[in-house]
Amino acid sequence: MRYDTVIIGGGLAGLTAGIELLKRGQKVAAVSTGQSALHFNSGSLDLMGRSKTGRDIINPLQGIMSVGEQHPYARLGFPRIQRLLPRIKPLFEEAGITLNGTADRNHFRLTPLGMFKPAWLTMAGLATTDNPDNPGWGRCLIINIAGFIDYYPQFLANGLAKTGIECDIRNLSHPAIEYLRKSSTEMRATNIARVIRGEVIDQIAKSVSKMAKESGADTVLMPSVVGVFSETPLRRMLELAQCNLKFVGTMPMSVSGMRTQMCLRRLFEHLGGTYLLGDSVRCGKFSGNRLTEVYTTNLGDMPLQAETFILASGSFISHGLEADPEHVYEPLFGLDVDADSNRPQWSHMNIYTSQQYMSFGVRTDDRFRVSRNGQTVSNLFAAGSILSGSNAVKEESGAGITLLTALNAADTICNCNETKTQKLQPSEYY
Repeated sequence: MRYDTVIIGGGLAGLTAGIELLKRGQKVAAVSTGQSALHFNSGSLDLMGRSKTGRDIINPLQGIMSVGEQHPYARLGFPRIQRLLPRIKPLFEEAGITLNGTADRNHFRLTPLGMFKPAWLTMAGLATTDNPDNPGWGRCLIINIAGFIDYYPQFLANGLAKTGIECDIRNLSHPAIEYLRKSSTEMRATNIARVIRGEVIDQIAKSVSKMAKESGADTVLMPSVVGVFSETPLRRMLELAQCNLKFVGTMPMSVSGMRTQMCLRRLFEHLGGTYLLGDSVRCGKFSGNRLTEVYTTNLGDMPLQAETFILASGSFISHGLEADPEHVYEPLFGLDVDADSNRPQWSHMNIYTSQQYMSFGVRTDDRFRVSRNGQTVSNLFAAGSILSGSNAVKEESGAGITLLTALNAADTICNCNETKTQKLQPSEYY
C-alpha cells in the first residue's frame, strides 16, 4: 500500500500532523498500537508552565524564550512558534473540541488532588481560575459518584481549604450507574461516561441542582465523567444544571483524554486518512539515506510505502524509546539517540527533582529529520515527546512541544513537495 506520508504513532502528534497533511491534499496513513499518552490527558494542554526553579510561569511565551538552545522550542524558533500557535485552537474546534485559554497568559486548572496547575488551554467545562490563591468560587459543594474509585473528594476539599474555600461533600447515585457497581473494576470514569447519556443526563442534572440548592453552595464540583464520545452530553449537563457547575478531571483513564483521542481520530478519518488501530511498526527498509517502506505486525509481508514518514511514537511510556541497563535506544529503526552514556546520571533518587532521562530522545537536524548511524534520514521527521532536549514533565510543556513540532513536520513536508513540484517541467507530469 502506497501513501504520500505514513505516520508511526496515532496519538496527539501523529493525529495533528496527519490532519494537517490531509487538509493539504496528501494521502496519509497512521499506525497506532492502541492507547497513547493522550488517553491520560487531564483536560489541559500546557505550553510552558514552570520555570527551571520550579516557579509557576504566568506568560508562557516569555518562558519559551528562556529555554536552552537544544530545546525543541529553541530549534523551532520563536517567530515560527508565533506563526503556528494560532492554528491550534481552530484545528481542535474542527474536531469538536472547545478549548479556553491564550498563549500569552496561563490560567490554573484544578487537579484531582486539589492543587492548581498552570495551563495554556483547557477543555470546556473544567474548573479553572486566573488566581489560584483566590479562585472566587465562594462555598463549594463537591459531588462524587457513589462507588467511584478514581476521584477523591477529601483531597479536593483539603486543597481548596488552603485558599479559604469551605466545602461540603455529597455522593450521587443513579440506577444506570449502580449497574456498573456489580463489578468494582467497572466503576471507572470512561465506563460511567458511557452510561450518562440521554435521559440519564437530565436526571443527574436535576439531582445536582437539588443538592446545590440544599447545600447553599455557590459552586458545584463533580468528576469529569460526562461526554466520552463528544462534547454534546457535557454541554447538555451544564445547560440543565441550575447551578455554577464545574468539572474536575479524574485519575487516568480520563474522559477528556479519551474524548480528544476519539474526536481527532474521527476528523482524521473524515478527511480521508487511514488509521491502522491495534497495529505496530516492526521494521523498515532503507535505500541510502531514505526510508522507503515500513512493515507492521498485522500486515505481515505487505509494506506501507511512502515518500515521507513521521515518527511520532512517543517516549518511554509509549515505547518510542527503550532502555537496557547500559543504553537508551530507539527500537524500530536503530536511530541515533541523545542520551547520557553515564548510566548513574540517568535518574536521581529524589523523585521530585528533575530526572535527566526525561530529556533523552532521538537526534535530529534543524528540520527535525532523524539520524541513523550518523547520517540524516532525509524523509523521516520526528515530532512530539520522542524528541530530545526538553523535560516536559518538569517544564509542563509537553502538549505545546507535541502540537508545534507536529504542525512543523506537516508544513516542512508540504513545503518540500511544493518546491519539488515547482521545479518540474510540464513534460515530467506525463
